[in-house]
Amino acid sequence: MPDSIMYHAGNRRLQDRFDSRRISDRLEEKLTRTTFTNDDKAFIESTPYFFLATADAEGRPDCSFKGGMPGFVRVTGPSELAFPDYDGNGMFKSLGNVLVNSHVGILFIAMHDKPRRLRVNGIATVRDDDALLGDTVGAQLIVRVAAKAIFPNCPRYIPAMRLTEPSVYAPRKGHEAPEPAWKGFDAFKGAFKGCVHPRQPTFKG
Repeated sequence: MPDSIMYHAGNRRLQDRFDSRRISDRLEEKLTRTTFTNDDKAFIESTPYFFLATADAEGRPDCSFKGGMPGFVRVTGPSELAFPDYDGNGMFKSLGNVLVNSHVGILFIAMHDKPRRLRVNGIATVRDDDALLGDTVGAQLIVRVAAKAIFPNCPRYIPAMRLTEPSVYAPRKGHEAPEPAWKGFDAFKGAFKGCVHPRQPTFKG
């Protein structure tokens, strides 16, 4: 499968070592897609978190947890999704990587009720003038991802967990999120005094 959107020479070496090339090709043929299904959209927009993998210009990787209220990630087109960047620690590890290497990998995962995984690999852009900023509570930037490969994963190793309540920090209409606890730690009152960045003005709902 020379035109694979999933596999490169490294993948193929291990597939051949473990005699899994045939199943790998069939999984790509039958399950991998470049446009979101209605079921994909429903799942993505129901998740309160996902994991984002990025790398810098030299290929050094980073992985980040992104959380919010269900619906904070939106499928905005046949092959596009968008999510907000909320106030954080100001390091911009993930989005800084996107500015120099736009390739990203996203893992949507449900670890409660019915376990499920959906992976999206694509090309990301970061915008401070996106129209979604005008109606996305708490967003200081918008990230759009053009999906190049969308594929489900077997959920068999996902542990059984319960989702009890959303984070008190998750932006939502009619809710004023408190300042994060770390800003009150003694270290930040001393050695880091004067270094903590201010919150940016955002849509409140």
